[in-house]
Formats: sequence, structure tokens, C-alpha cells
Amino acid sequence: EIISADSRQVYKHMDIGTGKDFDDYFVNGTKVSYHLIDIAEPAEEYNLYRFYHDFKDAYKKITSKGKLPFLVGGTGLYLSAVIQNYKLPKADFAEERIKELNNLSIDELQALLVELKPKLHNVTDLKDKERIIKAIIIEESAKSSTYEDSIKINSLNIGIKLERDEIKRRITERLKKRLNSGMIEEVEKLVDMGISHEKLRFFGLEYKYISLYLRGELNYNDMYQKLNSAIHNFAKRQMTWFRKMEKEGVEINWFDGKRLQKNKKFYY
Repeated sequence: EIISADSRQVYKHMDIGTGKDFDDYFVNGTKVSYHLIDIAEPAEEYNLYRFYHDFKDAYKKITSKGKLPFLVGGTGLYLSAVIQNYKLPKADFAEERIKELNNLSIDELQALLVELKPKLHNVTDLKDKERIIKAIIIEESAKSSTYEDSIKINSLNIGIKLERDEIKRRITERLKKRLNSGMIEEVEKLVDMGISHEKLRFFGLEYKYISLYLRGELNYNDMYQKLNSAIHNFAKRQMTWFRKMEKEGVEINWFDGKRLQKNKKFYY
């Protein structure tokens, strides 16, 4: 059974832009069960801490049935948290503390967060009051030395490698297909549901650039060109993350993607 490690596929109503590709979960006519897809509303906050808690639940369910869990995707930080056994603090979101922090200005909150965590991984934590408060509480919890119970994973790590030009070709081809399959209409529906353009920018890539197009800040051609370039850059950053994991001692067994495509029996 599959556990998704994709930070955007957790959201409902975001199918085309996140590449859920549900048809891929059928192999030789048999449906492969999956977890951590469509488990949150787009208006909700989903983060690494929530993912790790959900991952543990899914992992225990799968292994209790005697089945093999496959963690797939997606978001490098989520993969690293599991494979490299991150120690994640238990965050105590007490109402009293949230009220105290809400009384502070954004400038005061930003200063407090920077004091707690001088090297921020995510600069977006400094732009939205609610996100800053959550980040502060998480950092304060980390100082208390109370951590989430972790699962020690002994994993076989498999990656599929393709030539850079082939990756670029596939990214562009996939983007054209998604745009022709209703991706713009998907974003329009999210706006109709009340999802703000600010939130769409937070989701990044497809949602960010289509939001700018819908707002009239980009024409169609500029939206397409900028989005295509952004996805290429994202793919590069993914590989950079995986190389970082390898430098830290994670063994990734890389397979030639073209050879696998010629011999599809490998998958089954």
C-alpha cells in the first residue's frame, strides 16, 4: 500500500495541479490502496508535524495487515523526516498562549521567531500572523525537549533517474496536458469556494501562476512560460535535496528510467 509524501496532494479539490493521477493506482486491473491523499481542506494548514503524525498512523495500519508500505513522492522534507528519523517537537497549541501571541504586533512576532530560530527554513513564516504564531509555538515546544514518538524505519530507497533533457521534455509535455485537462478551471473552482489568491500563492507553482493569470497580472503566454520555468527549477531543487540526503548517509538506489520503461515487467 502506498503512503504519499506529497505536501499538496493531501488537499481535496486540488487534483490536476498536484498530479494525483489516480489511474496510476491501478496495476493490471487491481487497485493499489493509498494513504495521505485528499485528507485536508485547502483552507486548512498542513505541515511537517501533521504529516509525520498521519504517516505513523498509516504505517501502523498497513504493517498491521501484513502489507508492505511504499512511501512515494514528492516533498523532500517529508521524505527526510521519515527516512532520516527526524526528532520533531510535540507542539502544545494552548489557547492561552495563542491569545498572548495574538496581542503582539507582526513586527514583535517576527522578532520573537527569529530569536527562537535564527536560521529559518521557510521565509513565509514571517509574512502571515497565524503562521508566525504557529512557528513560534513549535519552536517553543522544541525547547521543552518533548518530542513526537518516532518510528525507526529501515528503508530500501529507490529513485528513478532520467537525463536532464528528458526530464525537461516530460515536464513541458505534462504541463501542456494539465492545462488542456482543466487545470485553470480547477483553480477557478477553488476561488469560487473561497480560497484566497494569497493562499493560492502559498500553494505555489501551478496555483500561484494561474492565480496571477486569473487576476489579470499575467497574460496566458507569460503565465505558461513562467510556470514552465518554475517547475523546471523545482525539479532541480528536488534533485539537490536528494543529493543532500545522500551526503548525509542515505543510500538511494538509482535506476535508469528509460530502461525501466522498455521493460515494464520490472514494476510488477
